[in-house]
Amino acid sequence: VLGIAARNGILLIQHYRHIEEVEGEPFGLELIQRGASERLSPILMTTLCTGLALLPLVIAGSIPGHEIEHPMAVVILGGLVTSTLLTLFIVPVLYLRFGSRSGQKIDVLPTQEATS
Repeated sequence: VLGIAARNGILLIQHYRHIEEVEGEPFGLELIQRGASERLSPILMTTLCTGLALLPLVIAGSIPGHEIEHPMAVVILGGLVTSTLLTLFIVPVLYLRFGSRSGQKIDVLPTQEATS
């Protein structure tokens, strides 16, 4: 679940940057909406495929000999749904608030010219 959530978040932010830097879209709400709508389908497909793989374990319940699989599948499915919702609703808001704006490059270490 952590890997899927991290991958979805990273790809979403990378897509925002691609739209801004390569396609020239100005930073703002339109960029965030466009990027989120374009990445919505891949994010949901990843979640649905993983969820469908876990669905038989959730539906089967606690079968003797497989007592640990049902609770584990329920927890993984819950984490998957939660992380998907966070990726789709929280990451865009955070990127809009704290994301990079073109032209505002931060120089971490100022360069010093050598004097001789």
